[in-house]
Amino acid sequence: METGGGMDHRKALLEKLEKLDDIDSEHFPVVTLDDYFIGNDQEDSIAPNQWGYGRPSIRELHARLKALEARPDVQGVFVGLHQDWGEALEDDELWPAAENIHIYSSASQEVADGWIEGLESDGIGPGWPYGRHAGAPEPMAGYEVYTIYWD
Repeated sequence: METGGGMDHRKALLEKLEKLDDIDSEHFPVVTLDDYFIGNDQEDSIAPNQWGYGRPSIRELHARLKALEARPDVQGVFVGLHQDWGEALEDDELWPAAENIHIYSSASQEVADGWIEGLESDGIGPGWPYGRHAGAPEPMAGYEVYTIYWD
């Protein structure tokens, strides 16, 4: 685990996740890319089964998703937490586990399919696989939610 700033980011992330869980405990929290990735050096915190088998490093994944976020046809990119994210509250060595990535975009499915090249994901599809968290932002008119998922 990274020391100093990484610990501060982890603490801030956990506090935000607890507040989001208080708002809606029925759905998994959603946070910004920077909320999730800044300070995170735990490679197995997202897509752990693909780490070491082609999934880019945490830093490269963050950079790729930030580039995607900067596209004119993308409103935002968010990290969907895993149902077990709360284990990080009990273990100071754990970064909260992520389940997937949500992209708000006006792009077609065909365009979105190209975004996952090299991520070793199991695909990208429209919608919220586990339902939308009450704290997740609303997509703008003409935009939909795509979810990148790993097993």
